[in-house]
Amino acid sequence: MLIRIVKLSFHPEHISAFKEVFEKSKDKIRNFEGCRLLELYNDKEHKNVFFTYSYWDSEEDLNNYRNSDYFKKVWSSTKILFNDKPEAWSVNRLHKS
Repeated sequence: MLIRIVKLSFHPEHISAFKEVFEKSKDKIRNFEGCRLLELYNDKEHKNVFFTYSYWDSEEDLNNYRNSDYFKKVWSSTKILFNDKPEAWSVNRLHKS
């Protein structure tokens, strides 16, 4: 399993637009082959900073999603709202309580 964490920072006036894009796309992303979990977090101190947290069966599944037409559509709607370059990490879980 691969865990993907993406940090997204938005212009404050675009936060509601981002939330709308996420609401419209979350179910389709969650149902994409190989996706086991998709969650959205908001930084407690910086209200314009969000994190997506997703579980994928494999790196291949994540890459299939990232190369899909659907991702390109969602990403093009999202990236115009950024106020900083997004950051992403693919991590392996080492311990679970």
